[in-house]
Amino acid sequence: MSTAVENVVEWVRTTYRVNTSTAIFSCSAPDLAACPDESLPEFAFAGRSNVGKSSLLNLLVGKRDLARVSPTPGHTKQINFFTVNGTWRLVDLPGYGYARVERAERGRFSSAVAEYLADRPNLECVFSLVDSSIPPQESDLQFVEWLVENSIPFVLVFTKIDKVKPAALEEITGAYKAHLAQWSDTPPVMLTCSSRELRGRQSLVALIDSVLKPEQKKRQAKKPPLRDTPW
Repeated sequence: MSTAVENVVEWVRTTYRVNTSTAIFSCSAPDLAACPDESLPEFAFAGRSNVGKSSLLNLLVGKRDLARVSPTPGHTKQINFFTVNGTWRLVDLPGYGYARVERAERGRFSSAVAEYLADRPNLECVFSLVDSSIPPQESDLQFVEWLVENSIPFVLVFTKIDKVKPAALEEITGAYKAHLAQWSDTPPVMLTCSSRELRGRQSLVALIDSVLKPEQKKRQAKKPPLRDTPW
């Protein structure tokens, strides 16, 4: 973890702790036009099918079934929105790179995701998930390169670190750093996580916390019920 991220994590521990337990499913959208209003900041999760997006979202909010974890890769076929505290959103994007999805469907997913990422004004950050247990994949590299070219803020999140040894993890993160150095002078923030071992949540929460306003980090107070009469 970079020194900057470590500082953010420490700041969160001593200042604010964003409440994620109130997360609820909001809606699904097939494309940008069908997405909900743009009034709330959004944090999107993207990656290859079977990279562990749904599991990581569930880890982040502390719920087992907020995002459906399917045994079949490519299950997420729409843009799924989850509202937290009524003040911000988590967004689960359709996965890419699964061979069994029809070519036409893959094209539609790619178009919808690209349009959302490029044209969503309230998108604060993309968490680009990478499977640390396999070598760098061309689809992952192309996706990250596209994010850089379109100046979309992102963080690289290496999943499934419970399946690799520290030396192998260092090797794969180094490989991504080398590739990214060809496209950008500024190295990206890189985080690691394991949904299976419940590791990495605090760093994700810290980054989200650093973006949100203080009033967005807490659960909205319920309004008192209206009285029958005004007196």
